[in-house]
Amino acid sequence: MNSEHELQAGSDEPDVWELRLYVAGQTPKSMQALHNLQKICEEHLPGRYRIEVIDLHKHPKLAKQDEIVAIPTLVRKLPDPIRRVIGDLSNLEKALIGLQLVPATNP
Repeated sequence: MNSEHELQAGSDEPDVWELRLYVAGQTPKSMQALHNLQKICEEHLPGRYRIEVIDLHKHPKLAKQDEIVAIPTLVRKLPDPIRRVIGDLSNLEKALIGLQLVPATNP
């Protein structure tokens, strides 16, 4: 896994989601987070996402930029507003709600 590994789907459409996944090396939890994120994007954002993986072992100063306090952390840069989801994204419902990929249910 490269620290600036980018997976692209789609083109320069204005509705492309920009996602940044902060990890610490190639730990099982970091690899699981990337796998889960790719699966979520293919299911819910096909052709409309870009993932950037930042390895904080190689670029520790980048953690301050997005106020990263735990890893893995996913930061949704676009669309606004910025959202953060901490963990390996294995809880699909929590990840989708955190990214605002599902509408909130009305009581």
